[in-house]
Amino acid sequence: MAGSRVIERLLPLARARASAPSGLLVTERQLYYELCRLLAPAHRLRGVPGCTVRVPLRYSTFREALGDLPGLLTIPPPERAEPGRHTPEPDLFDYGLPRLLICHSHEIAHMLRANGLPMESACPVLSADELPVHPGVAGMLARVEGTAYVLHGASTAGFEFAARVRELAALPDEVAVVPLGLRPRQAQALHLFHLPGAAAEPPPGPDDRERRWLARGRTVELEAVRPAALLRTVHRLVREVRTPRTPLLELRRTRDTGFLTWPAA
Repeated sequence: MAGSRVIERLLPLARARASAPSGLLVTERQLYYELCRLLAPAHRLRGVPGCTVRVPLRYSTFREALGDLPGLLTIPPPERAEPGRHTPEPDLFDYGLPRLLICHSHEIAHMLRANGLPMESACPVLSADELPVHPGVAGMLARVEGTAYVLHGASTAGFEFAARVRELAALPDEVAVVPLGLRPRQAQALHLFHLPGAAAEPPPGPDDRERRWLARGRTVELEAVRPAALLRTVHRLVREVRTPRTPLLELRRTRDTGFLTWPAA
């Protein structure tokens, strides 16, 4: 484990790297994982078979060295006010809404909102703590047979959340629910850091390799993905901007890796 003096010296560099390339607003936990990448650059293991790597630093040690570093996002309580309270439009809910993003992590939902994803992608962002979806918003999605995208970590809890989103969000049948990941195999391909945990029975859904990984109790949080890569990937996928493929290759890709393919950087 790295000493506190080493951590204190690396924190400014980690802060700059986490915010790159355009001054992104990041959370404390995203900064923690950026510091982990400086201490153990596992993301540079290109050409090495996919695997996740145990975090090299206790979060409590990081927190002690962090102090009151300025510039990190302050996470507000879940937003539960009625949508449209700032507009006098009487017909607000009469329009269609093609897409909605639901994040398992409230911190990640706030980070995406703070960095402009709802405006850039024309996609409102909610967290699990902000469910169910307002009936008016659910009706807007149903009106155009829209899609609710689900973003979760590579964990048993993440898969269980994705499986229950329709129920938790109170979404009509007309609304498609599309999990984006993060799946264990995607985390392994990126050599992301995992948190250890107690062995647990994995949920249905993942393939055999992923179930074995989940059974060890491991978790890869969304915060472990580089902030810029996370923002760019989510923007691309909720807008369904994907590289054209033949139908056969697309079917195989969907079956083998899920809808979400994460970038290598």
